[in-house]
Amino acid sequence: MSRRRWPRVREGVRRLILPRTMRARLTAGLLVLLTVSCAAVGVAAVYELDGFLTGRLDQQLHDVGVRFPASLEHGGVRKSDHDGDENGDTRRQSTGTFGARLVGRDVTNAAVVPSGRNITDLNVSLTASDRRSLAGVPADGRGHTVCLSALGDYRVTAARGRDGDVLVTGLPMEPVRAAVHRLELVAGCVFGLALVIAGVAGALWVRWSLRPLSRVAATATRVSELPLASGEVALPARAPERDPRSEVGRVAGAFDRMLGHVEDALTKRHASEERLRSFAADASHELRTPVASVRGHAELALLHPGPVPPEVTRALERIAAESARMGEMVDDLLLLARLDAGRPLERLPVDLTHLVLDSVTDARAAGPDHRWTLELPEEPVTVTGDAHRLQQVLANLLANARWHTPVGTKVTVSLELDGETAVLTVHDDGPGVPEDVRPGVFERFTRADRRRTGGAGGGAGLGLSIVAAVVEAHGGTVALESRPGATRFTVRLGAG
Repeated sequence: MSRRRWPRVREGVRRLILPRTMRARLTAGLLVLLTVSCAAVGVAAVYELDGFLTGRLDQQLHDVGVRFPASLEHGGVRKSDHDGDENGDTRRQSTGTFGARLVGRDVTNAAVVPSGRNITDLNVSLTASDRRSLAGVPADGRGHTVCLSALGDYRVTAARGRDGDVLVTGLPMEPVRAAVHRLELVAGCVFGLALVIAGVAGALWVRWSLRPLSRVAATATRVSELPLASGEVALPARAPERDPRSEVGRVAGAFDRMLGHVEDALTKRHASEERLRSFAADASHELRTPVASVRGHAELALLHPGPVPPEVTRALERIAAESARMGEMVDDLLLLARLDAGRPLERLPVDLTHLVLDSVTDARAAGPDHRWTLELPEEPVTVTGDAHRLQQVLANLLANARWHTPVGTKVTVSLELDGETAVLTVHDDGPGVPEDVRPGVFERFTRADRRRTGGAGGGAGLGLSIVAAVVEAHGGTVALESRPGATRFTVRLGAG
């Protein structure tokens, strides 16, 4: 595996293994600590019990001494040896007691006390490995553990005999091993059950303890789903108050204070928007009359039959043209103000196919230097809405394509029905919308005059903002995709 891939693999494994939520991490941490504690207690108990029982076994070996292996010094196990003599009494030996006699490093005799009263044959066969193990036991009187192939693990001690030989006495380790294994089994079962109970109880406790934090997270989620960009916003209820001395309580308190500040800011912003919207509507409404009056007086002056100097005529023509432009701008501002105020639009069936045909016909007449093409479905597409405002949407999109693209640009207007949605597309092969203009192309007073190579003129920057506002008022969406040689405006409206 390459060095570049290893960090990604390690990060993926870490994400799979490590819990993600705080509740899961706290519960997992609690279980890990309990597991380590239980394992430490279990291991310590097992080692302590093993050492204690081994020590007791060593003490038994010390008490037994070498009486049993001393009986083997006469060259074998005889009946007199079992009945008792000066060397020892095998009847006092516990079952499984092992004895061996070594001369030099050779085992001459080896026997074990069997269970029951059958003591006619005490000899035991040893392998070469067993003999080497016995020969390696130091004659220091201390306990040592050896493994005999025929008998299992034994605890043995070695001591010097009267004849210069070495006498080995041993007791089986099986009782010690059985006790230790039983303790391991009991400890494993008890600790496992304790971990399960502690895990369930810990998860419930952690969940109960973090319940206030969960409420804060739920409130934050609801706030994140609110449209905070504009309009009046009603924030959800605050997180329940908790003990301010706790960490969760401090978080909840700080979050509630933050929501209070946000609510105050949103309220002030909404009030400011309402005042600005009211001012724009009132100003636009009041300006319509004087602008129309100025335009009327200018046109009336141009109709004067007497001689008028050319300079005056030119000035009157400019006054009439600018007053007409100002009148259109005032009408656009008034429309935007009414849409912002939520004024209802007409909700009537509208033949969108017919509107597209009329709009392209008008655009072809206004921009004969462009190439206009149509792509319409065989069946008419009908939507529910305001025909006049939808006509304005089409006119603004086509005017935008005409103003901001050079002569000879091909503009394609297509209409199709996608399920229950009418999709209107205006595509041109011009140079595209400048990248710095795209993010705010639907905002008011955004102008890109002469930016799309060679377009002449342009409006006040309200056309596309009116498109977005009208489409949104109809419950639809409008989107822009642009790159050099391909600019596409896509409008989606619910078919009716």
